[in-house]
Amino acid sequence: MSGHSKWSTIKHKKAAADSKRGKLFGRIIREITIAARMGGGDEVANSRLRRAVASAKSANMPMDNIQRAILKGTGELEGTQIEEITYGGFAPGGVAILIEVMTDNRNRTTPEIRHIFSKHGGNLAETGSVAHLFERKGYILVDGSDIDEDTLLEVALEAGAEDMTEDDGNFEILTDPNGFDGVVEALGEKEVPLLESQIAMIPSTLIKVEGKQAEQVLKMVELFDDNEDVQNIWTNFDIDEELLQS
Repeated sequence: MSGHSKWSTIKHKKAAADSKRGKLFGRIIREITIAARMGGGDEVANSRLRRAVASAKSANMPMDNIQRAILKGTGELEGTQIEEITYGGFAPGGVAILIEVMTDNRNRTTPEIRHIFSKHGGNLAETGSVAHLFERKGYILVDGSDIDEDTLLEVALEAGAEDMTEDDGNFEILTDPNGFDGVVEALGEKEVPLLESQIAMIPSTLIKVEGKQAEQVLKMVELFDDNEDVQNIWTNFDIDEELLQS
């Protein structure tokens, strides 16, 4: 199977940066709260909440924090009302960027997002004008250090996966969003070590930019990541690995 997507490179870099800055807990807590508010506090019946709680446990978040976030989401504990918003815009070179935020103040967050775009040669686009460049998919990253590729492919396909590719010694699996939980459960039953699993926005095409434009795009992504309200950043930037590591 084919179709390796380098969009994940920036996202993995972001996740590593989250841990260093200590912002990962805040992002997971907001996700738990939103998931519980939208689908209820029962993990069995609420797949989004189940994924958020799994992320919290992987990050070694205390159970008290998890439970408080769930109760705030269901309204059993008082908490700030959080709104989920997706912004779209374009960076230098025509690179598309989707930014998923969770904020308690839209009037604060929107100008901040617009400022980052404009300061670095981009622009905040009209609602919906960027999302069509991406497709919603289930994304699973598997630790490939101690697993047979053919066996993993067989399990994934039988569970309903659409695609599997190798990425720097690990394996990326894409699924239909509706079949995502089934694939994750099937891999769990086989004790397959998952490094990451979530519903993601996958670009339909990748755009290659170099030199100053590439540096501008990276700087823009880093600034979005620094914003406390930002949960996820998706881009169709086909990034140079050497530039990312510099």
